[in-house]
Amino acid sequence: MGQRAKRRVVIVGGGTAGWMTAAALVDALNPRISVQLIESPEIGIVGVGEATFPHLRLFLRRLGIDEAAFMAATHATFKLGIVFNDFGALGEEYMHGFAGFGEAVAGVPFYHYWLRMHRHANGAAIGDYSIAVAAARARRFHPPCAELGGEAAFSYAYQFDATRFAPFLRDFACARGVDRVEATVRRVERDADSGDVVALELGDGRRIEGDLFVDCSGFRSLLLGETLEEGWESWSDWLPCDRAVAMPCGRPAGEIEPFTRAIGMPSGWRWRIPLQHRLGNGYVFSSAHVSEDEATAQLAAVLEGEPLADPRILKFRPGRRMRAWSHNVIGIGLAAGFLEPMESTSIYLVQVAIDWLLELFPIDAVDPQDRATFNELIDFEYARIRDFLILHYHATRRDDSPFWNRMRTMEIPESLADRLALWRQAARIPFYGRGPFLEPSWVSVLLGQGIRPEVWDARAQLPDAEKLRGAMLHLKGDIDRRVYTMPGHSRFLQNLLGQEDRVG
Repeated sequence: MGQRAKRRVVIVGGGTAGWMTAAALVDALNPRISVQLIESPEIGIVGVGEATFPHLRLFLRRLGIDEAAFMAATHATFKLGIVFNDFGALGEEYMHGFAGFGEAVAGVPFYHYWLRMHRHANGAAIGDYSIAVAAARARRFHPPCAELGGEAAFSYAYQFDATRFAPFLRDFACARGVDRVEATVRRVERDADSGDVVALELGDGRRIEGDLFVDCSGFRSLLLGETLEEGWESWSDWLPCDRAVAMPCGRPAGEIEPFTRAIGMPSGWRWRIPLQHRLGNGYVFSSAHVSEDEATAQLAAVLEGEPLADPRILKFRPGRRMRAWSHNVIGIGLAAGFLEPMESTSIYLVQVAIDWLLELFPIDAVDPQDRATFNELIDFEYARIRDFLILHYHATRRDDSPFWNRMRTMEIPESLADRLALWRQAARIPFYGRGPFLEPSWVSVLLGQGIRPEVWDARAQLPDAEKLRGAMLHLKGDIDRRVYTMPGHSRFLQNLLGQEDRVG
């Protein structure tokens, strides 16, 4: 028998999505596939998504990438969650940390006991029972270990310079056999019968053939959108922010915060992301409520250091392609959809698409059932994240601007309305076994933005009130003691990277 020919995978577009895809495919499927990545030198990296979700740690670990090497190359810091200011109401703050709250007792989640005690002003804020939140507030960090409760106690992510991440992965992928082609795509050739893409004609006249094409061409969506004309489902009615102005600045002296900040603004919100060498700043806004010039001026007025670059305006539209996999083309990243960076999910959506592509990879011809399964799974991820983001806007008591009035009073998706009704009536969160936002995430935002049900699981009423209060005091004390053993975030970075002159 002859040796089976390699499947030819062609990736259009570099950036974070393209090089993550290339690195993962060549690592997992070599030598059964060949990977070519076409990257235009004329197209820069969007470079806004500087904060991530904990799932990226698993991605890097699976590739065998050393954490310290990655963090040094990308000027990264650690991230224990996101602090939200001025979302529920002006002057309010809460944190969505990468950890649960307490432990379930007799099958009842901890927050039910907290609701009972908090009704009578017994007990601390819900965040005090999360080791991730407590460590972040103290500006301390150490990876999970046995002394801190192990991997189940909390997780963490990264904050990094996105313009450095793609080149870092490019070097990794090319060293493992990915063929990088620097060129622009001039024409897309399709099969007359099947409609599949069969080849790309480049600007210099070369012709690149492939069996499977991955569209990582960003908002342009060259293959999935322009060529295959895959439909777009807009979610702008629920997520009206369609612009961002980004402006990095110098980082003030002092301890580096191990978290991202999202701060409510009159017509959207702004991010603050501390890196080793600078602060990432940006204002995500609705162009229907504020002009680009006004938004830029509002952002410039709150910078904490000297600007390191001119303001950069980014335009986007929230939504997704109707199908992320069409014919033999798979859209990953911005080519397939975009929600907005509030909960740092853009890179997560790239990663989950890669994971399902690896799971369903067509070693032979594309199986229509695999394609349908992929699309169903991706749709599920987008819809769940969409609802979670809408919650941040809708669960507000702000009435100080037309933007927040609109978000507070708008009609929301039925799926989110049902979830809110269940929470208000029974203090319950639907169980999901996968996805980025499980029960603790929803509890963080719902309670953090003031939606507190007056009911709880009847079983939470069984323990004696004084014993329950004592147990909660003991839990808070234990968390405080564990956090106290952690070094400051800057000190941990210095020890990890051996760069005391750069960090801190």
